[in-house]
Amino acid sequence: MPRHVEAWVDGVALSALGAILIQQVHEDPPQLEIVTGERPGRYGERLISIRRQSLRVAIEAAIQERFDLASARIREIITEAKEGKLPEAIGEYFSNAAAFMDMLADQWVFLTEGGLDKAPVVELEKRNNALYEEVIPENYENSFLNPTYAVKTLGEELGAVLSAVRTELREAVSEMYVGDIKAVVARQELLLEMYSLFTEEDTLPSYETVRLAYRQNRFDRIPERQYYIASTMSLPEVSKANRVIANADLSDTRYLYAYGENITENEKELVRFMNALPEETIATMADTFTEGYRIGFEVTGKDLSKKKLAEILYPIGFERMMRRSVANLAKLGLGTVTRVGGIATTEANRQYEFDHKDDEALYFDREYMEETLKYRKEVMESLKTEFRGYAGPAVVESFGEKNFDPVNKKEAIHKTAENNKLDVEFMTRYGMITREYIIEEERSFAIIAFPIPEITPCLPNPTSEGYSEFFREIIKVNTLDYMKYRNIQATIIAALDQADYCEVKGMNGNRTDLKINLWKLQNPEKETIFENCVADVNIPVGEVFTSPVLEGTNGTLQVSRVYLNGLEYRDLEIRFEDGMISYYNCGNFEVEKENKDFISDNVLHHHETLPIGEFAIGTNTTAYVVARKYGVEDKLPILIAEKTGPHFAVGDTCYSHTEEIKVYNPDGKEIVARENTKSRLRDTDPTAAYFNCHTDITIPYEELGELTAVRKDGSRIEISRNGRFVLPGTEELNKPLDEN
Repeated sequence: MPRHVEAWVDGVALSALGAILIQQVHEDPPQLEIVTGERPGRYGERLISIRRQSLRVAIEAAIQERFDLASARIREIITEAKEGKLPEAIGEYFSNAAAFMDMLADQWVFLTEGGLDKAPVVELEKRNNALYEEVIPENYENSFLNPTYAVKTLGEELGAVLSAVRTELREAVSEMYVGDIKAVVARQELLLEMYSLFTEEDTLPSYETVRLAYRQNRFDRIPERQYYIASTMSLPEVSKANRVIANADLSDTRYLYAYGENITENEKELVRFMNALPEETIATMADTFTEGYRIGFEVTGKDLSKKKLAEILYPIGFERMMRRSVANLAKLGLGTVTRVGGIATTEANRQYEFDHKDDEALYFDREYMEETLKYRKEVMESLKTEFRGYAGPAVVESFGEKNFDPVNKKEAIHKTAENNKLDVEFMTRYGMITREYIIEEERSFAIIAFPIPEITPCLPNPTSEGYSEFFREIIKVNTLDYMKYRNIQATIIAALDQADYCEVKGMNGNRTDLKINLWKLQNPEKETIFENCVADVNIPVGEVFTSPVLEGTNGTLQVSRVYLNGLEYRDLEIRFEDGMISYYNCGNFEVEKENKDFISDNVLHHHETLPIGEFAIGTNTTAYVVARKYGVEDKLPILIAEKTGPHFAVGDTCYSHTEEIKVYNPDGKEIVARENTKSRLRDTDPTAAYFNCHTDITIPYEELGELTAVRKDGSRIEISRNGRFVLPGTEELNKPLDEN
């Protein structure tokens, strides 16, 4: 008999325990029949006839009982594990893990008794610090969460897997703050099961025994996990962000602790700063953001009136802006949801996250993948009405975090080539299921970015006044003249539309030497190659972009320093042959293999190669000058950085999965370069058509020697030379560069 059985009632997953409870609390109970596979027939029909509220009360009582019993046993382990039955290091490991889970049990009681509303701020801060103190760098070095310390202390065979298990227990923190006690109980029971493995026999369990027990615990929780992930993107009542934005007193920093996320001086200072902004500034920020969201539907001819939900994602501290944004979205007929991980905060320790990024290799195999995909399909089907109303994400990004130079630890879990291949297959199939219910052709998005106080020490004036000045400069960048950029970029596009290909060459040590083959226009009067990107979905204004023709696109792309998805790459070099990556390397590590693995993991995302999916010319010289003036070029998010020079994306095109939708520039011309020979396989071999990634790499103006459009007859049109725009009609773009 399987350890975990599911029935379905009104789209809510219930355990076999819940079915047993129904028999206990209702007269004339149904005959219990444990089933596997598809939803039960007669059994399920009878469950649906039972009052939902009674069912919930019964299940919640049972889960609470499990929680109380597990909590009591865990408290015993704190001292019992050190009493000599286990080797000293193993005993210390379990005592430490039990103490952490006991602290969480106390935190749960605190939350359920209304502690967030009653306790003084100093206690809220103390409790929040307790949740993350084992992760912060000064404590992490001697923590079982650190695979290096775990291997050193617990041995090479068990150290890494037990470090992964210890990390798994920490997931209960976020689950606790959304009220998911069932998930917290599952973490408690993982600890108890692991402790039993080490105490029931006279000899220590093997690595494989521990790994399989860990895997089984994860496997058993797939249905609930998939339902929770889907519900956060489709059911507004699940979103803790909605509760905070709607109800919190945003003038009181105590609301920060309602998320259960790591709260530092960065978040507290951000709230103080945001609360000091005049209402008109908040309105400008929010209105620019939501208007971009609305325009995204308008310019692509998508019907926003058919949609019911916008997904909001934002950093903690921006609630005042988000409250105005949510109100604006409501005027458009949209409620809001927030997915798992959609609320950002200062990471307690980025090395910790990096050390455990491959832990899933311990449990993720083909059977696990198939089970996950099965339940992904089932929960999406159960929520299909809600997902048809999903309009797309509205994202506020932050930037300014301290630079992170990861240490690649040999003691950490590392994925094999087989793991990576399975990951690629999973992401492709998972995405295909998602797109059955969230129709790409009907949704849009918007993204805007602002700096956080953590950037302050990097500014010329490293004070709160300096931060305020810089923040206001970014507001200006995000609200530049839409029409001016639209007209200048139309001039650039008119020149590029004459080209057979473009040449891009670096200077000042930059070794870039690329030939970018372009789409061939059949009807230049009505068609164009490049999209005129102004301030709609991608805020701020400032780029023209296209999907290059892969065949005939060759050469080297090199940048001295770039940050991609929060990771620094030094001397990054990528070579292309017929538009596909043929070579890559960087200078981060002394060992070449580590450099290539770093790029493979975080840029290629385990694909053997990727196509060049986008060629663009950034025109936002104001953003470029602001970054140089304040010395924060390395801090800019890609959203802004891509507008500060020509950039090239590896992976899917900007039109991924929406190639059939006709898109037009403001001048009425259809943008026809929406696909390449890879994405063209979407109807015959979709797994080969898409790569589920898109990473932009920008060459800054000071490293750009030449960008030239070359006609079929060999004649040349210079767009940029020596870091300046030289095409007639684009001179206005040089003013910020020349004035500073």
